[in-house]
Amino acid sequence: MQLFRSIWIMELVAKSIESSDLNFSRYGDTFFEVVFVGGRTQPGTVKPEEGDRHPYSVLDCASQREAILPFVLYIQKTLRRRPFLIKNLENVMRKFLQSLEFFEENERKKLAIFTALAFSQKLSGLPPETVFQPLLKDNLVAKGIVLSFITEFFKEYLEENSLDDLIALLKKGKMEDNLLDFFPSAKRSSEALSEHFTKEGLTSLVEYNEKKMFEVKLKEIKSTLTAMINDEAAISEVIETVKQQVKDAKFPDLEVIRMLWDVLMEAVQWSGKNQQQNSNAALRQVKAWTELLNAFCTSGRLELELIHKVQTQCYEDAKLMKLFPEIIRTLYDQDVLAEDTIVLWFRKGSNPKGRQSFVKALEPFVKWLEEAEEEE
Repeated sequence: MQLFRSIWIMELVAKSIESSDLNFSRYGDTFFEVVFVGGRTQPGTVKPEEGDRHPYSVLDCASQREAILPFVLYIQKTLRRRPFLIKNLENVMRKFLQSLEFFEENERKKLAIFTALAFSQKLSGLPPETVFQPLLKDNLVAKGIVLSFITEFFKEYLEENSLDDLIALLKKGKMEDNLLDFFPSAKRSSEALSEHFTKEGLTSLVEYNEKKMFEVKLKEIKSTLTAMINDEAAISEVIETVKQQVKDAKFPDLEVIRMLWDVLMEAVQWSGKNQQQNSNAALRQVKAWTELLNAFCTSGRLELELIHKVQTQCYEDAKLMKLFPEIIRTLYDQDVLAEDTIVLWFRKGSNPKGRQSFVKALEPFVKWLEEAEEEE
């Protein structure tokens, strides 16, 4: 009901403005100042004198989307008729966003809701950097004003849009990888970001950021390990370096196992056509770096994860398809995999990729293990 009433009022305002002789080309900035704050502002101010204010503006309505949406729709219609006004809208929004400290908290919330709705309604030609970049004034960030504004913006935008839409918007505004820039320097950490947005109910954004941070840390560790392998660094040095990076990044142990195997196989010099050369190269790599794998395969669960990783790669990479049993045998011989883990995978492994053929290929080795155990 409130939405229809607000739209009706805005239609009356629109008719009044359209019937006037307002020179939009000359007074474009003034027009948007009236829409936002009810009147023309003086240099160095963000609000007109009390007696000069229009009774109906963004700041004078309720801080709810139903009350603010009609202003967005009205501006959208205006821009369709007068596309040149988009520059004036940018000017006024930039001015107000850079001056958020001079607005009351409730007024900043209204501006945040308006901004979110403007992008939700795909307001003609409004570039995201117009919004995000002016916010990054040091004094506004330090006072927490920017964080409060952007939080309200995110909450309102995600009411009608997906997280993918928000990320695309942030990317256009050159802020996708810089969410921490909205935080005061004392709170500029991944932990603080997760805590804040979780508290505000923005868990999807938290999960996205944690995934993003994970990918960045993974890339860093893989890059370091690859460089050390290519430089033929001492295995003890490699182990120490990787352990420290894993500790600093708080990296899950299962992910470490997957990452180690990926890097080792990516470092192999594969032959274009010679299958035997590829087989020999892969097995040489496994034997050369078993000490590294051993340092991180410290439980049956991690050993099983390594088998699953080998299984997946042998299934997906034609060069390694027939090598699965030989790789497992090599890892066993080098004390990376325990007999119990191999038998467990053979009996109850849950990874379906190529499982039937790999089980068959590994059967002679498992049978040998069981017979050897019986003899002992």
